[in-house]
Amino acid sequence: MQNLQKYLELFQGKLGYTPKQVELISADVITPETLTSVRNVYGADVKIVQQIDPTVVGGLKIRVGDFILDAGVDSNTEDLSASLLKAETTLGKSVLQELTEQINKFTPSAKIQEVGEVLQVKDGIILISGLTNCMYQEVLEFNNGTKALVLNLEEKTVGAVVLGEYRDIKEGDLVKRTKEIMSVAVGADIVGRVVNSLGKAIDGGSDFSTDAMQVLEKVAPGVMDRQPVVTPLQTGIKSIDALIPIGKGQRELILGDRQTGKTAIAIDTIINQKGQDVICVYVAIGQKESKVATLVAKLKKAGAMDYTVVVSTGASEAAPMLYLAPYTGVAIAEYFLAKGKDVLVVYDDLSKHAVAYRELSLLLRRPPGREAYPGDVFYLHSRLLERACRLSNENGGGSITALPIIETQAGDISAYIPTNVISITDGQIFLETDLFYRGVRPAINVGLSVSRVGGSAQIKPMKKVAGSLKLALAQFRELEAFAQLSADLDPKTKSQIERGQRITEVIKQKQYAPLPVAKQVAAIYAVNNGYFDGAKVEEVSALEADFLDFLSGSAPDLLTAITAMKWDEEIEKQLKQACENFLTRN
Repeated sequence: MQNLQKYLELFQGKLGYTPKQVELISADVITPETLTSVRNVYGADVKIVQQIDPTVVGGLKIRVGDFILDAGVDSNTEDLSASLLKAETTLGKSVLQELTEQINKFTPSAKIQEVGEVLQVKDGIILISGLTNCMYQEVLEFNNGTKALVLNLEEKTVGAVVLGEYRDIKEGDLVKRTKEIMSVAVGADIVGRVVNSLGKAIDGGSDFSTDAMQVLEKVAPGVMDRQPVVTPLQTGIKSIDALIPIGKGQRELILGDRQTGKTAIAIDTIINQKGQDVICVYVAIGQKESKVATLVAKLKKAGAMDYTVVVSTGASEAAPMLYLAPYTGVAIAEYFLAKGKDVLVVYDDLSKHAVAYRELSLLLRRPPGREAYPGDVFYLHSRLLERACRLSNENGGGSITALPIIETQAGDISAYIPTNVISITDGQIFLETDLFYRGVRPAINVGLSVSRVGGSAQIKPMKKVAGSLKLALAQFRELEAFAQLSADLDPKTKSQIERGQRITEVIKQKQYAPLPVAKQVAAIYAVNNGYFDGAKVEEVSALEADFLDFLSGSAPDLLTAITAMKWDEEIEKQLKQACENFLTRN
């Protein structure tokens, strides 16, 4: 073999030590000349193991420990193919001329690869010997192109999860390092698309162009790179924007039992970002494909897919794909963050993410702790949610707002995963099953819901009109329960209960119908100041809709001023006059 002596000397320089054993892999019997070349480099005492492998086309492979020197024809064919693919056909030359030039310019070489050997395959988890230099979260590759992700670095072995089909992988197979940390290809054209955990389009459309590789796992921006959360992110939902405001850069948890409207809140928030210059990323983790398809159709109908990316990992997919999904979502968000954009990320839901991680961890033989979750499940979510932030103006001023969703069991917010995520986030919106079945939708429990950013993330008009609303609602819930035990109520208590009933009716809201903030302010002001007290409770919703239509027609400038965050005695006077005019008209 030509240049074998040179390749062996380069290989020895890469190793940095003199091995005791060298394995020669070839399709034919090793020639005496080759054996002589090996002994010239490694010494006469080196043990030479010969292996016949028909898949090695021409040349040979030399293995020492974790390293393989690949000087086979198939390896050089791959390099030549890559070179031809990169070549641009010059104007005026034929394709044949271009191919001839590329082949003539190509110089055969030998590749040095770090490899390991599969010891065990089980449920998509592989145990590998060797690969002593590989990194955590590094991507490994098999000869058939299948990828694996390193998650365990032990003294003598490496644990990895297969990203895709694993049934063709067997004990003894070689797996090589790529020296690349798990990343996703992103570009501006990803907006409006549905992709999987690896960033590949799964919506039936053509491939989109990409211009950056975003690492899935990275350190969150430090405190000095951030600025306070003071800009509101309007959800379009009255009970949230008034009582539990969300700011750009905040992490607000949505939790509750199954079928209580958690996803509905997130989707309405996405729809409400239309025209607000906010990019949205919806991450569906372990959801039914039919549910995701329905949500995408709703977003398209509302015109929201024009600024939304959907990362979908179906319930039927393997645990590694579910594990990667939220990190893919935040990596996409960080691409736009770097461009100074405001981004909203919804993780639906992190309960399924934690279960997928528990499955991987138990298969990797990590010690289980509380509820069989590994001890680092807290770190799993904290390093994800900490990446939500509002960057300082020096760093572009962009933001990532995170809305993680957690499913509770029978309203138990003291369970392991809910308490973990509550402690990581800046507040929570708790949806109560009893309220949901009583027709209060969104079924937000005001007492257990909180925003730790608070009024800092509210526009001035909303802060003024909603200041006493939360207290009034909390008192109403308590009085309502008390009133069921007593028929004889004093006038003040009765008045509070009646006002609370009307406030409850006003903050009810239909799904897929987010309301502009100016109209929210007007409706809350009207009910809070008794302008709806004369109506029957069941008529309040219709009365509110009439009132808002009346305002749109008779006082559009007032709504515009409120939208512009203006609030003073003159604005309040105009709003009061509009309420009185509406009552007079009726």
